[in-house]
Amino acid sequence: MSTLLANYIHGEWVQGGDLGVALYNPVTAAELVRVSSTGLDLSRAFEFARTFGKAALRELTYAARGEALSACVAVLKRNREKYLETSLVNSGTIQADSCIDIDGAIFTLGYFAKLAVSLGAVRQLRDGGPIDLAKDGAFRAQHLYCPIDGVALLINAFNFPAWGLWEKAAPALLSGVPVIVKPATSTCWVAQQMVQDIVESKVLPAGALSIICGRSDGLMDQLRAFDVFSFTGSCGTAGALRRHRAISECSVRSNVESDSVNSALLDPQAGENSPSFTNLVREVVREMTSKSGQKCTAIRRVFVQSRHAAALCSALEAALRTKKVGNPRNSSVDMGSLVSRVQRNHVESGIDRLKRVAKTVFDGSTVPLIDVDGRDSSVLAPWLLAAEGSPPDELLHTEEVFGPVATVIPYDDLDRALTMIKAGQGSLVISLFTDDSSSVIPIALKLGPHHGRVHVVTPDVAKSHTGHGNVMPMSLHGGPGRAGGGEELGGVRALALYHQRTVIQASRVVVDHLSQLPLISG
Repeated sequence: MSTLLANYIHGEWVQGGDLGVALYNPVTAAELVRVSSTGLDLSRAFEFARTFGKAALRELTYAARGEALSACVAVLKRNREKYLETSLVNSGTIQADSCIDIDGAIFTLGYFAKLAVSLGAVRQLRDGGPIDLAKDGAFRAQHLYCPIDGVALLINAFNFPAWGLWEKAAPALLSGVPVIVKPATSTCWVAQQMVQDIVESKVLPAGALSIICGRSDGLMDQLRAFDVFSFTGSCGTAGALRRHRAISECSVRSNVESDSVNSALLDPQAGENSPSFTNLVREVVREMTSKSGQKCTAIRRVFVQSRHAAALCSALEAALRTKKVGNPRNSSVDMGSLVSRVQRNHVESGIDRLKRVAKTVFDGSTVPLIDVDGRDSSVLAPWLLAAEGSPPDELLHTEEVFGPVATVIPYDDLDRALTMIKAGQGSLVISLFTDDSSSVIPIALKLGPHHGRVHVVTPDVAKSHTGHGNVMPMSLHGGPGRAGGGEELGGVRALALYHQRTVIQASRVVVDHLSQLPLISG
């Protein structure tokens, strides 16, 4: 039997009480390690974090916590090659895709470490300026952000085990809030290794960072009124968690990122010979193949004016045919595996549903896989479909196939395109490709209420834009409606989730003293 990974709770490494769940190499189906959370003393784990982790973090200022995060960055950089190898065998990703996760995690952690410098040697933040409450100005109000009096439970998705850990944990720790991390079981090995290296380096106080690998049973039961719960995953799971009494009765603050049928829109004025057409093709193919399409931000719907739809399908098909899919250990491979056979089954079922309402443009089943035994592996080549009929079936706006799959959807006029985009019921991101910068703002403002991020690509930023699916720590990540209604990152705004906003009403002397605190703003 393979090694059983330990959990880190109440300042100790503890193994689960059974044989656990196996983690597999998705390319070869070989068993790697096992994880188990059976029999853990969760009550003791949460109490230890609340008592010792919180107290130690609160003794530190924002600047001092930033120094601790910088030390964490150094630890992760030293062990980067180990994480890349683990990602290859556990997630089945090529090195470029592993770097998106691991280097993205390190960059995000480093960003919040540097952000701490601007916050300085204080422990609270100011929200806006003072407000007079009396005509003579003697009695005033000042809104503040104070760190929450609890812990943060972070339940993460399988697609970004490293970045998913630190994009949540970094702002929480900087806020002075201890975190208990529950990574998705199938790909948790990288996260477990990172926590182990941080713990062994002793750069964070005991109780500041804990990790539980395996099942999540009982975790929500440990939450109290002043805790925070942050979740990334499916709409169905998010809905069930939101019905837990911790949220429905105790009002535990929650942040959710869930399903998102993201879009790309080609401006109707951009024809098939335009720079924006070329930029769109490049970005759609990148989003379909990067991490095998397993990104919450990946492009699922591609909107193009009807007269250009055939040309776009041909261009995308030609580009996809150049991609080599297979074993990430083969240096010629451009796209690796899905994370598990279960995930491959989910994606194939989703493709079958889409095929009932859309035609196939590029059939991934015809692509020869490199160094792969297709019977056991989780490798799946890209699929491109195109909507048929007007209007297209509603399923194309609501079915998120979490893999290398996208659908081209023609539109007759821009208003119709905007209506169909809104049918996605809220998304994390949309990209607008246009050659005309003067037309961008009205369209972007119409898209804004339905998206957490509007990514505009004009020819002048074709080489410098950060990418449709790339989440930057200084920009907001999250989205309304179906996307979960949550907000993460966004620079110093990320700290708001882990702070309680309150208002101090007092004399001018008291309030003026508070005006020295830094602002929680961009």
